[in-house]
Amino acid sequence: MRLNIRSFALACGLLWGLGLFLATWWIIAFDGTSTAPTFLSQLYRGYEITPKGSLIGLGWALVDGAMGGAILAWLYNVCAGLGSGSAPAPGQ
Repeated sequence: MRLNIRSFALACGLLWGLGLFLATWWIIAFDGTSTAPTFLSQLYRGYEITPKGSLIGLGWALVDGAMGGAILAWLYNVCAGLGSGSAPAPGQ
């Protein structure tokens, strides 16, 4: 079975982007806004635990998650292709 690279990349991008967006709003709801540097603010330029920062993080995470998902799906397809010709199917 092979993965559709575009679909998998889109799913990973949406999952990571919306996850970061919702996590940021969760922190804002319980702890308030903060412009203190975080680990993710070092990776994603402009990201802060603020409403504006959540949208910036959403954009970065969509792109980052999609790129990671595309690479992962491509690697999976390469590995699945290597193993498909190594043994005959049962009954053949």
